[in-house]
Amino acid sequence: MSAICSHTDSIELTEPPEAIAGCADCLAIGHLGAPAHAPVLRPDRLLRQLAAPARLGPRPQLTEPDCPFRRTRGGLELMRPPQPRVRDYQAMTLQELHLADWRATKDTLHLYSQILGKIRLATTAPRNHWWNVALYVDVRGLTTRRLHHRDTTFEITIDFVDHALIVRTADGRTRSFELGSGLPVADFDAGIHAILDELGIDVDIKEEPFGVPMTTPFAQDMTHASWDREAITRFGRILDWSDSVFEEFSGWFNGKTSPVHLFWHSFDLAVTRFSGRPAPPIHADRVTQEAYTHEVISFGFWPGDDNLGDAAYYSYTAPEPAGLRDQPLSTGTWTESGSGSLAILPYEAVRTARAPRTTLLAFCQSAYEAGARLAGWDTTTFESTWCPTPDQLQQLRASAAADFGRTKQRS
Repeated sequence: MSAICSHTDSIELTEPPEAIAGCADCLAIGHLGAPAHAPVLRPDRLLRQLAAPARLGPRPQLTEPDCPFRRTRGGLELMRPPQPRVRDYQAMTLQELHLADWRATKDTLHLYSQILGKIRLATTAPRNHWWNVALYVDVRGLTTRRLHHRDTTFEITIDFVDHALIVRTADGRTRSFELGSGLPVADFDAGIHAILDELGIDVDIKEEPFGVPMTTPFAQDMTHASWDREAITRFGRILDWSDSVFEEFSGWFNGKTSPVHLFWHSFDLAVTRFSGRPAPPIHADRVTQEAYTHEVISFGFWPGDDNLGDAAYYSYTAPEPAGLRDQPLSTGTWTESGSGSLAILPYEAVRTARAPRTTLLAFCQSAYEAGARLAGWDTTTFESTWCPTPDQLQQLRASAAADFGRTKQRS
């Protein structure tokens, strides 16, 4: 966080401004400002106060490395102690997520998300690789983030906590409806358009599913109407945890990287790394062509489908280099997918691992190294400041591999 001051270029703060007494102006000239409480003394009491012995001793002089401040040309800078490159998190208990247990709810949520995604598509400017259409995980569920239409800024959220659809505008208006124990897709679609119309921001969308086995137009779909609250809560927590791991993994790479976002056509949470080189043209539909204009290695989480079964993490390299399926993985296995290969790590294997976060990070790192090595990426130039050292990465891979009974790993 930076606080801009008229007396200096900037002061870097790692704590909220209110945690430091005084204003930015005071910090810039080397003062911390007056105490929060400074009583006014009457003249007859002032002498007694000055004559009284000090009740507090002098503050000890802080020295490196204990001192949280250092002087800069512009004033003072609040210093942050060095952080470890491989972050240590308290273990979290991950819950089960078997497709058969919530299939009806998962399909209903998928269709709800497609409606939100199409509204986002209609109200955002195009971006490369369709980044403008994706949804995002937030503290309440899935959100469109900020949208703009007819001079109104708004956001739509499928709330996994209150189990509701919520629309909020920048001018303070809020509209919502409950999802109860199940709302048909047709009613969900009608309800959200009614809210947008009331707020003066309704948009036309193509009212039919995209890229899924379900083909009934949204306005006619009375079949998909399941909402298992307990399953939705579990799924939300798993999404939140997976998102946080992908965010950490993203920080290890300093090249072009996508946001961690949820694509509503395939309903997967994904993050993608780019080599920076164009990919050969492919013969495919317009959506796929735009997605793969450049060389990529992608990572993601699926909640499960008919092809792969239960929830799983995945990675793939596109274009796929020859021999990818022969490369070692710290965890997970390679599987054939269409004309290509996927590295797959079942969510259940992560959930029951001794160190779930280490397991998933090692899977992503080993899949990245396999694809990047064969595709000729200059991986050294892509290491960010926060990337673990080679020794730390080797330890990460070895630890996860040992948990899965794999002792020989290529460094």
